Amino acid sequence: MIAAADPAPAPLALGRRALAEGLGAAGLAAVVIGSGVMATRLTDDVGVQLLMNAIATVFGLFVLIAALSGLSGAHLNPAVTLVMLALRRIGRVDAAVYIPAQVAGCLAGAALANLMFGLPAVALSTTDRAEPATLLAEVIATAGLIAVILLLIRQEKDALIAPAVAAYIGAAYFFTSSTSFANPAITIGRVASDTFAGIAPASAGPFIVAQVVGAAIALGFAVTLAPRAAGPRTATPAPPAETARA
Repeated sequence: MIAAADPAPAPLALGRRALAEGLGAAGLAAVVIGSGVMATRLTDDVGVQLLMNAIATVFGLFVLIAALSGLSGAHLNPAVTLVMLALRRIGRVDAAVYIPAQVAGCLAGAALANLMFGLPAVALSTTDRAEPATLLAEVIATAGLIAVILLLIRQEKDALIAPAVAAYIGAAYFFTSSTSFANPAITIGRVASDTFAGIAPASAGPFIVAQVVGAAIALGFAVTLAPRAAGPRTATPAPPAETARA
C-alpha cells in the first residue's frame, strides 16, 4: 500500500496567531532597543553604535520572520497588516486583533529591554526626530519595505522574504536619515525608552503618518508592477517592519 500523505496542518486559532504576533513584536522591540543600549555602553563612536544596532536588528528580524511566518505570517508591523487587509489576504477581524497585539508586544519588548539594562521599565524618550528630511526618509523607508514584501509575495517567492526584509532594513539604517523605523508599532514602543533607539512622543505621530503614506505608495506600485489577484488568506508569510523594523 502507498501511505496517504499527511494532511496539511490546520490554521492556528486567531488567539494563538495574535499571541505569535505579540511575542514577535516584543522580540523585535527588545532587539532594537536592547542592542542600542548595549552599543552606547560599549563605545562612544556614534557610527559604531549605529552599526551594532543595525547588525543586531538584521539578525533579529531574520530569525523572527523565519520562526513565525508559518504561524501568524510574522507581520510584526501594523503597516504590513493593513496592506494585507487591503489585498484581502487577511480579514478585518484578524487585522483588528493583530494590530493591538503588535503594539502591546512592542511596548512589552521596550520595557523588557529597559529592565535588562537596569533602566526604568518605562521612560519616555526625549529624542526629537521629526523634521522634513526624516519624515521623507520614513515614507521612503516604509515604502521600500512594503514593496519588497509585496513583490516577493506576488511573485510567489515567499522563502526570500525573511532574508530580503532583514537585508533591506540593514541597508535602510544607513541610507535613510531616519534610520528606518518603518513600523508604527515599533515607533510606539520606542517612545517608552529614553535610550539610543528612542523617539520623543511628539515625533512619533508624524513618523506614523509618514509610515502609513509610505505603505500606501508601496501598495500602489506593487499592484501595478505585479498585478496578480490575491485571494483571502489568514496567515500571510510576510513580516515588519520595522517593520518590519525597527
